[in-house]
Amino acid sequence: MAVAVIMPRQGQSVESCIITKWLKHPGDAVSVGDVLFSYETDKAAFEESAKVSGTLLAAFFQEGDDVPCLTNVCAIGEPGEDFAQFDPNGAAPAAEAPASAPVQAVEAAPAAAPVAAAAVMPSGELKISPRARNLAEARFADLSKASATGPDGRVIARDVQALIDAGQVVTPAASAAYAGGAVGTGLGGRVSLKDLEATEAKPEAPAAAVMPAPEAAFTDEPLTNMRKVIAKAMMQSLSSIAQLTHTLTFDCTQLQSLRKLYKEKGEAAGLSGVSLGDMVMFALSRTLMQPEHRALNANLIDGTTMRYFHGVNLGFACDTERGLMVPVINGADRMSLKEISEAVKSLAKAARAGTINPDLLRGGSFTVSNLGALGIESFTPIINPPQTGILGVDAIVQRVRELNGKIEVYPAMGLSLTYDHRAIDGMPASKFLADLKFNLENFLMLLAKG
Repeated sequence: MAVAVIMPRQGQSVESCIITKWLKHPGDAVSVGDVLFSYETDKAAFEESAKVSGTLLAAFFQEGDDVPCLTNVCAIGEPGEDFAQFDPNGAAPAAEAPASAPVQAVEAAPAAAPVAAAAVMPSGELKISPRARNLAEARFADLSKASATGPDGRVIARDVQALIDAGQVVTPAASAAYAGGAVGTGLGGRVSLKDLEATEAKPEAPAAAVMPAPEAAFTDEPLTNMRKVIAKAMMQSLSSIAQLTHTLTFDCTQLQSLRKLYKEKGEAAGLSGVSLGDMVMFALSRTLMQPEHRALNANLIDGTTMRYFHGVNLGFACDTERGLMVPVINGADRMSLKEISEAVKSLAKAARAGTINPDLLRGGSFTVSNLGALGIESFTPIINPPQTGILGVDAIVQRVRELNGKIEVYPAMGLSLTYDHRAIDGMPASKFLADLKFNLENFLMLLAKG
């Protein structure tokens, strides 16, 4: 008996996934454990394996399709088995006639065509899905020859791909014919093969001199799904939030000494991997819990409601091959320095591997972005809405100061706080930075408090 394979739901916050590649195709034999297809959310990538053996009877979606979670993606069974009931794109089966209905002899009707002709709306516009239109424009498909298989005679992506596979495209010859008098009736006014036939009886116009087209000096590549999500989030943040950034530096002599101690003698205690960034996150989680700074450990919902968190859900910017991700350490204020360090490494590893649970990329109350390792001395981080603040961690630079009448050199680390001026004013934001600076310069005292 044929069975359907559905698009899994990877986390409660995920509504749909994009199929990135089919590893099995209709007609292929399938064994339990074989990877059928790979897919991705806006943040992570996954593979779906077969739970039963048999033959892949049908694939209901193509690579690049955005499929709602829990929707049938393909069907597995024995060759010849019916799978129509699983096809989310198919029409509902016709209702069975009542058993008592009299049977009359009728003239045999001609067999229905396997696909319908592409429908045209009263306005003259072709009924076509946005994905199919984009594909047709990119590959110059001749939509006048499209056979619609979508609902209500709608041309969908697989119909356009069939045209491309069959060579039904607007060719260079068609463009030349346009210069000779052919009128384009194809998509966007392009000259189709149908237009070429309409001009065969016309006398040829004198051939114009054709200059060779210059070689393209660029390459067009579509944005990845994740890049689109990042772009949308950044534009939403900058266009909807009153963002302002304050910066200062602190003396990180004590942090560097402690880091050196952990590296040299902390292996037995599991502290050798603790980094300066981990220490900043530890101090940040404690400073955010001070009552006077609760407006920075919050979300501003719809510009009208402040959601104050009872603990610190600390997000941190993580660079991956697929783009920027922000894993969240829930309850960072209750973790030890060692636990925060281990959580950062574990979440970053999962994010870079593309296997992180999408639910671990949501729900943050504050975010930290560390560019110090790249030598960045100051930058303006962008708030991750609906959060009200984000801290940028800068590089360590050698500075000079006067102490007890003497000039000395000391290591200074920069901090850049971007805050939502709708939720917090400049004075409280500056006081937060001052308190964070004190905690970082007196880190051993902060550790003693727990």
